[in-house]
Amino acid sequence: MEQKYIRIARQFHWEMGHRLPFHRMGCANIHGHSYKLWVELEGVLDEHGMLMDYGDLKRMVEPVLEPLDHAFMCSEQDEIMKNFLSNSDFKTIHVPFTSTAENIIEYLLLEIWSHVSHDERIHSLRLRLHETDNSYAETGISR
Repeated sequence: MEQKYIRIARQFHWEMGHRLPFHRMGCANIHGHSYKLWVELEGVLDEHGMLMDYGDLKRMVEPVLEPLDHAFMCSEQDEIMKNFLSNSDFKTIHVPFTSTAENIIEYLLLEIWSHVSHDERIHSLRLRLHETDNSYAETGISR
């Protein structure tokens, strides 16, 4: 009999500021987004007919997102922002990459995968990060 996989998904939301210092237009300025993240798991059901309880998924993902919520994501190479933020109490997360949607979603993929990959029934993880209502980045990982 062929192996059948089931997909489940849950959406998460947070607010975060950033800037793209290399950008030639508005995104070089400090700005923010209302991010929406779809976390999708695919795998094999357990004996009860469940892949993962949605509450368990929430408990795994929220600690990854909490440091980002209402924070400013600052690239470690952005000396202007690092200097500005060093003299403030602003909530900041320093990352070793420029905060494009593509880099943010790759960061989130590795962080979330480290929380869910221990479950051998989980075959793959896909993420879709909406930076605005009409733009998103998507990535995934599988065993």
